[in-house]
Amino acid sequence: MNAALRAIVRTALNFGHTIYGIKHGYEGLINDDMEPLNAGSVSNIIKYGGTVIQTARSPAFLTPEGRQKAYENIKKRNISSLIVIGGDGSFHGLHELILEHGIQGIGVPGTIDNDLYGTDFTIGFDTAVNTALDAIDKIRDTATSHSRLFIIEVMGHTSGYIALYTGVGGGAEDIIIPESPVDLSKIWARLNMGRARGKKSSIIVVAEGERTGGAAAVKAHIEKYSDWEVKVSILGHIQRGGAPSAFDRFLASRLGYEAVFAVMRNETDKMVGIVDKAVTLTPLAETWTKKKDLDLSYLAMNDILSS
Repeated sequence: MNAALRAIVRTALNFGHTIYGIKHGYEGLINDDMEPLNAGSVSNIIKYGGTVIQTARSPAFLTPEGRQKAYENIKKRNISSLIVIGGDGSFHGLHELILEHGIQGIGVPGTIDNDLYGTDFTIGFDTAVNTALDAIDKIRDTATSHSRLFIIEVMGHTSGYIALYTGVGGGAEDIIIPESPVDLSKIWARLNMGRARGKKSSIIVVAEGERTGGAAAVKAHIEKYSDWEVKVSILGHIQRGGAPSAFDRFLASRLGYEAVFAVMRNETDKMVGIVDKAVTLTPLAETWTKKKDLDLSYLAMNDILSS
């Protein structure tokens, strides 16, 4: 998000606009916690994870009264447009503010789950995948040394993008994601066949939102039918931090840059994205009401590659 913030600030300043950084997201709008930003305000932040202006959940912003207070602070400072970096929750809030008060608003997709319709990739996804992949590589060393089966749970409540990309990249024997029903009996049968031909370790990557109940449920099922020594590793919030990858820095910079141009073209209630290398604008409501398809053929590919 810092790379996107840097791009937004410097692009806006280049065209003579005044720009404010709002601290703690929508809470900052409600509490009037914001400050003008200049080019120096975003110096050297591109290499850091997280966001220097910080973020927070805002129960108050979910109410019309909270949004009214936020709008009053926006008008008090003569702010004409908002650029919001976030996921579907942030976009819901921006959409409601636009409908109720007519403020101009543009969304920039920032969520590691990569689950927003209207863009091929979201800011943070590539970094999360690389972080998870590094962990999987390390865990495989232990799995091989001790002849164990490791079930590794990655983030993804409704989206299997992180699991799919890290599973293929990490050479996982199986990948379990919310988008595809799984037959656990086939998984343990394949594991046992591999073991019979001399395979001493295996990795299964599971998205936290998959239908059987996550890594713990998969472990319990496999242990009923196999004598593998099974270990579970839940990567958790480690995936949300760390220095952003080169791809994420480039993506965030381009999206932030294009968000300012969308504002200057008087676009509103839309998310800026990139599809097939082209910049797109998608109505905010479509980013969460339309389903972003995941190419399930990659699962079949992985079955062949891991056999």
